[in-house]
Amino acid sequence: MGKRADSDKAITKYTLYPGVFFACLVRWCVAAYPYSGYKKPPMYGDFEAQRHWQEITVHTQISSWYHNTTQNDLEYWGLDYPPLTAYHSLLMGLIADWLDPESVRLFASRGYENEFHKSFMRWTVFLCDVYFFFTAAACISIDRERMKPKLNYNIFKHTDIRLVMFLLYPGIIVIDHGHFQYNCVSLGLFLWATFFTVSIQNDILSTIFFVLAINYKQMELYHALPFFFYLLRKCFIVSNKGNLFQFVKKLSKIGIAVIFTFVLVWYPMLSSWDNILQILHRLFPLKRGVFEDKVSNVWCTVNNFIKLKHLYKNEEMVRMCLLSTVLAAAPSCLDLFFRINVKKFVLSLINVSLAFFLFSYQVHEKSILLVAIPVAIHFPEDPFICFWFLLVSNFSMLPLLLKDGLLIPFISTNLIYIGFHSISLQLSCLCKTGPFSFLNANTVNKCINPAPNRNAFLLKMLTISFFLSLLGMLLLILVTLFVEPPSKYPDLFPVLISMYSCAHFVYFFFYFTHKQLMLPTSLPTKAKVKLN
Repeated sequence: MGKRADSDKAITKYTLYPGVFFACLVRWCVAAYPYSGYKKPPMYGDFEAQRHWQEITVHTQISSWYHNTTQNDLEYWGLDYPPLTAYHSLLMGLIADWLDPESVRLFASRGYENEFHKSFMRWTVFLCDVYFFFTAAACISIDRERMKPKLNYNIFKHTDIRLVMFLLYPGIIVIDHGHFQYNCVSLGLFLWATFFTVSIQNDILSTIFFVLAINYKQMELYHALPFFFYLLRKCFIVSNKGNLFQFVKKLSKIGIAVIFTFVLVWYPMLSSWDNILQILHRLFPLKRGVFEDKVSNVWCTVNNFIKLKHLYKNEEMVRMCLLSTVLAAAPSCLDLFFRINVKKFVLSLINVSLAFFLFSYQVHEKSILLVAIPVAIHFPEDPFICFWFLLVSNFSMLPLLLKDGLLIPFISTNLIYIGFHSISLQLSCLCKTGPFSFLNANTVNKCINPAPNRNAFLLKMLTISFFLSLLGMLLLILVTLFVEPPSKYPDLFPVLISMYSCAHFVYFFFYFTHKQLMLPTSLPTKAKVKLN
């Protein structure tokens, strides 16, 4: 144990602090590149949407933020996220109005691309990332360190390696700090909710943080079902001796936490029913279509062969998406409810969010981040498959990143991520496995679990599949960059990327569902820390 303690201190000294600093540096390097809509009038892009929301929230009444008025043209980047995003925009807008009033001047600031304001906006994302995402990832990583086994040492369960791998995930870096969004806020709140569920087991704080996440971005509904079934089941566990009072008491506490948090966030918007209905209409635009651009889900893939909008009305597609999503998510939710444990909860987050991504209505390319972050939480339990998934998830957003001029950040962040993963594995294997050991599932399994391997053939097939998958991604990147598509099919390569990624996601969906269903049943352990 003394040697291991010395090894842990050495890893902390040479990995944690430089690793976190390096993760910050990578974000700032990516931020130096163009953002979504840079010099692309008349609508520009997501950067302009965030700036415009600051303009609207600063200069108009709160009751008109989601309404089409003479001062707020909803056709020009109207607010379509929940109230917490609007309040965040107001806070940023007030600071921007103090520093550079021209950046949020009503009407006159459209398409504003001043370098000072660009730096200000980049700083807001960076600080939000550190405040919400970094801290939550650190807490989850520290908790896993406390729970790691004393034998069969898995380096990916070490706080430092786990945290740096978490922070270097390319997807959230290139989207938030390159493309420009604030996913780090909603995903950070989600991570805090997961931390309080898995580690602290404080259901009230978990509920509050998850409701805040939903009220920042409605796409957090991708994670709602696992939280609902897990917390509901815990209410039954409390009353497993037929104590109805305990069941009602615990359920009431959670219900009050949900209602109180929603009312607190929505209170300024409760001026009338019309205002509430208008906000809901903006949050769930059912007339936009089943997907946007070339997203890597089932409907976009099927649409390449069967034009869905010619066969089905929009209302019919909504019902089809709802039914297929429920059916896909049901096995994971029911298994979590009837055979509950903490590991199943994390896997259920992966499976349900992936079901939503593959089958739900109005899916964006960036929504894959909602699956990737739960996969990053599960990473130490299944490093090879999770690493593979995270690479594919970033690859699936390549067409979007190319539109924004983010090819170099895309390549660089992926190489950094692969390189750090490989170096970490060398540490675990004491530098005996060669420079490309991360390509071999059998090697990864031996490095993190020295026990005899009974599935050598399966792991060999996974290694071959992984290698072919990487080769396919590389070929698609090369042809996208250097081959001119046929004039008849100008979107050929984005379509191939979305179909190729979708095939992977379907495989991962079956893999993680099987992984969850095969876990044995066990009740949640008692809370290690009580915050009530």
